[in-house]
Amino acid sequence: MNKNIITTAILSVFISISAFSQEKKWTLEECVNYALENNITVKKGNNTILSNEYDIKETKGNFLPTVSANASQNLGIGNQELFDGQFVDRTSHSTNLGISARQTVFNGFRNTNLHKQAQINYELNQMELERIKDDISLNVVNGYLNVLFNKENLETAQAQLSFSQAQLERVTKLVDAGVQPRANIYDAVATSSRDEQNLTIAENNFDLSLLSLAQLLQLPFEGFQVDFEEVADPSSALLYKDVTPILEYAYQNRPEVKVAEKNIENSQISTEIAKSGFLPDVSLGYSFGSNVFYSNIAKDEATFFNQLNDQKAHSFNLNIAIPIFSGYDNKTNVAKTKIQQENSILDLEQTKLNLESNIQRAFTDAKAAYKTFEASKKSLEAQLLAFQNAQERFNMGALNTFDLEQTRIQLINAQSGLTNAKYDFVFKTKVLDFYLGKSLID
Repeated sequence: MNKNIITTAILSVFISISAFSQEKKWTLEECVNYALENNITVKKGNNTILSNEYDIKETKGNFLPTVSANASQNLGIGNQELFDGQFVDRTSHSTNLGISARQTVFNGFRNTNLHKQAQINYELNQMELERIKDDISLNVVNGYLNVLFNKENLETAQAQLSFSQAQLERVTKLVDAGVQPRANIYDAVATSSRDEQNLTIAENNFDLSLLSLAQLLQLPFEGFQVDFEEVADPSSALLYKDVTPILEYAYQNRPEVKVAEKNIENSQISTEIAKSGFLPDVSLGYSFGSNVFYSNIAKDEATFFNQLNDQKAHSFNLNIAIPIFSGYDNKTNVAKTKIQQENSILDLEQTKLNLESNIQRAFTDAKAAYKTFEASKKSLEAQLLAFQNAQERFNMGALNTFDLEQTRIQLINAQSGLTNAKYDFVFKTKVLDFYLGKSLID
């Protein structure tokens, strides 16, 4: 009885979870937030930053002394020459115990620069992660808008099929009444079949866009649904009139520019680290230890702990290593880091050029998309009037089904063109918002 109750409860939980996942409809904001929290590339970026934090901690440790303890036990067996020409068979035991510390006093500012470089790498990877998040957000917005676009196309295809089926019924009645020739039925059937095929294509495109978005979010496709937020017809208010403010903002704030600037700073630090090879290395050392020795020859040796106490000693040392010749290693290292520094400066210039090119293209595309959208609206209005007029003429018998169908196809194309132009313009304004650092989910 208890087993059945537990089984029923578990099944109920799984059914509830399944029902929730199927009923869940993802908004644009939820899609973006989920992607930013769960994307594998983002997670790897967070792990890289965590690793950089440990690098900073490690470089801080370079300023602290190193401390180590040592212990050794040695056993000697066999003939040994105690005096000239006098050998004895001796078994000896020796024990050494000690502790030592070493502190770097000066190493050409290498430790200081390594710490600075670790901090720069930390900041650099934070900026790189922000760039990755921006790209993911833009891709999710594009995928989401693509779903909405295909949804509208699907609704248009469904409406066209409903219309053609109704038209088939109307033509059939007119043919049965002897008003129109039977050939019109064949044309109407062909139109209905073509619209049914177009509906199948629209359904497939919609499913593919949903699949692409689900894969982008790394979610299972089964049961994945989108909350179809209405996208209002855009207006000229969304259009930016001048590209200069966008460029200025992007140069100052875009992560890719900041990453390139940090790379220059990083290469400069690398040069300073390489230069430290020409400077002396100074360190202080201290050790404390004792030893114990036993052999089978001596009979009156002190006890272990007495020897350990009697033979303890302190040792202090100052080490100075002055580089004289390193086989050109130091010289070539400095030369290579300076080349890398020059490349970093060129990378910054290239990054700004690429950014300017992308923004200029996005700005031009947005203006063209708006003009296309306005033209599409006028075209749809004209085609709608033409189709209404064609319907009236067809009903009066002044137009055949072929000409009516040609007019309807033009209307369908105009509707499809307007839908495409609308979402194209909306996305391209989102791209400009992206470069201005505005939220993409508003």
